[in-house]
Amino acid sequence: MIKKFFDTIRPHFQPGGKLQSFHSVFDGLETFALVPNTTSKTGVSIHDAIDSKRIMSFVVIALIPALLMGMYNIGFQNYKSAGVEATFFEMFFYGLIVTLPKIIVSYGVGLGIEFVVAQWKKEEIQEGFLVSGILIPMIVPVGTPLWMIGVAVAFAVIFAKEIYGGTGMNIFNPALVARAFLFFAWPTKMSGDSVWVSTESWFGLGRQLADGYTAATPLGQAANGQLIEASMTDMVTGLIPGSIGETSVIAIAIGAAVLLWTRIASWKIMLSVFAGGALVAALFDAFGAAENVSAHLGVCQHLFLGGFTFGAVFMATDPVTSARTEKGKFVYGFLIGALAITIRVLNPGYPEGMMLAILFMNMFAPLIDYCYVQSNINKRAKRMKQE
Repeated sequence: MIKKFFDTIRPHFQPGGKLQSFHSVFDGLETFALVPNTTSKTGVSIHDAIDSKRIMSFVVIALIPALLMGMYNIGFQNYKSAGVEATFFEMFFYGLIVTLPKIIVSYGVGLGIEFVVAQWKKEEIQEGFLVSGILIPMIVPVGTPLWMIGVAVAFAVIFAKEIYGGTGMNIFNPALVARAFLFFAWPTKMSGDSVWVSTESWFGLGRQLADGYTAATPLGQAANGQLIEASMTDMVTGLIPGSIGETSVIAIAIGAAVLLWTRIASWKIMLSVFAGGALVAALFDAFGAAENVSAHLGVCQHLFLGGFTFGAVFMATDPVTSARTEKGKFVYGFLIGALAITIRVLNPGYPEGMMLAILFMNMFAPLIDYCYVQSNINKRAKRMKQE
């Protein structure tokens, strides 16, 4: 039925049709709904049963558990802070109503720019924003205004993606560029202790909190020299203040299992990120200054808090911006984990660290690949001389 529908309206979008100017829009919608049956006719090609849009769709599916848990946590933190009892569904629907506008704005602005660029360049609509569009709302504080998200999305799509040539050509992760833009443009809206809990009543749901209400994240408490109040159980389940999709280790682990089972994400990068973070966290715990609370959080707390787990699973494994050589993936991931913990401990003004670590290593991923490729070339050349 879907194929018949697209076959019926296709003539209107082909050359000579009254809607020919919107051919790229039609092509994007058709290839999203149906698997294209076009194949290469000449040259050496490798055919697979999956295309880029299907890969992006699987990543979105893997993000759903973290997104749903984030919605529940928004409502949980709101009712808990207000001191009001609520049912599971009241908490979840409150979080849904708070989160849904952010997702709509992200996709609306991002896909709108993608459509305009595709029409202007007379090319197909690229599918990369299917993932970025849902990632951006999940990695920002719940109190981020919608207009800020819209501006950040526009900046990321234009300057971190399209200016490099579009999907597959960008060197920085667009979602992280959007968060970095927000962090440096409006730091008071992205950090501190007043941006992590929703303080509004939406359509009669939730409770209006006092304007002066604050709730720091566990990493924020540690950066200020305070002992962390959250239990290990809360850290794992995600019932702590934080960005919308980054708090629940269990939900993120489910997404990681989906990505690894479908072989979309590299286990080498995931494993090495955690290995690098664990090693550096252990070293700081053993040799760090006694007065530095962040240095003595312990390995598990460092790995479970903030955006570390989320970044290791969904950000560091981005196939476009990460290292592509097999051995280079180990180095790339290890340095991300090590650098993220180092930033957390040594920079109390920025208690997270994962965003900067991944963006920094995005810049060096091509160099890592080059070194390993050149090393292989030199080894082969040397072996040929010996023969």
